[in-house]
Amino acid sequence: MHQRTADVNALRALLYEHGYVFPVGMSHLNRMTALVQDETVDLHTLIREECLDLLAQIAEKTACIIERTTKLKTLAAESDRARRLQTMPGVGPLTAVAVEAFGPDMAEFKTGRNFAAWLGLVPRQHSSGGKERLGRMTKAGQADIRRLLIIGAMSRLNWLGQRTIVEGSWLSCMRKPKMLVAITLANKMARQIWAMLTKNRDDRDPAIAVVA
Repeated sequence: MHQRTADVNALRALLYEHGYVFPVGMSHLNRMTALVQDETVDLHTLIREECLDLLAQIAEKTACIIERTTKLKTLAAESDRARRLQTMPGVGPLTAVAVEAFGPDMAEFKTGRNFAAWLGLVPRQHSSGGKERLGRMTKAGQADIRRLLIIGAMSRLNWLGQRTIVEGSWLSCMRKPKMLVAITLANKMARQIWAMLTKNRDDRDPAIAVVA
């Protein structure tokens, strides 16, 4: 997926150099494709060929992503645990299968906070003069699951508007950089995952406005 994004960015940059400006985002790929394929557009033959080569690479990678996504959805549908995890917004087939495959037995953790700490989603704590200070997020824990939860949290923040945020919840009071908010949300998602798997229940709080 990262390589496909790089190819799309390369295509956008190439068109920009020749006077055709497109906003960032995969949603504009169809417009760029239409422009490159329009022979009435004033593009040098070599530039058009290079653009077409990039489009072919993007199409090939897109087909691979679709194939892998289909396989992941099939795997996720075969597991009751993975199905349950996907009732939480921000947790898709890839994250669900990763937790299923790489996550330890949740019974090993006394609390959801302990599971979040194992993932490395709990900041290190330092004591200074009797006062605790939160440090940078630790690198400990299962990196793949942590990364997927943060990506899922970022995705949720992208569509979660102020109108849908519960008034007075922790999220409505956050005034920190978006990445720090995403890490905080990923932490709460990890705690909720622990609760869902240890108590065999689906997600009861889609907004995760308040998590104990």
